[in-house]
Amino acid sequence: MKVKYTTMIVKDMDESIKFYTEVMGFEIDSRYDLGPAGAITLLKGEGETMIEIIKNPEDEPGLFSIGMDVEDIHGTVKELKSKGAKVTMEPIPITVGLLAFIEDPNGVRIALIQHH
Repeated sequence: MKVKYTTMIVKDMDESIKFYTEVMGFEIDSRYDLGPAGAITLLKGEGETMIEIIKNPEDEPGLFSIGMDVEDIHGTVKELKSKGAKVTMEPIPITVGLLAFIEDPNGVRIALIQHH
């Protein structure tokens, strides 16, 4: 597994984009307007890892999840379960492939993503 992205919920999208681009040196990779559901911006730094910032009316600001790329999501979920991981969402189809969630002992969400 490798870390693909970190997702954060933000209060102010424009202020957050300005911070990550002007202060931290990230570049905007893509932006998605979700209408009343909010907005998503993907920011790319060095290497392959990205930051996903989301503004929505439902979630409190802060770390939302860490996204991990996996080759075989069903096998990975089965293996993690056998080691005692708490699976909070079994694999489901999404636009880019399959997605599942586990939770670490501190309640941090870890998204497992198998891309097409």
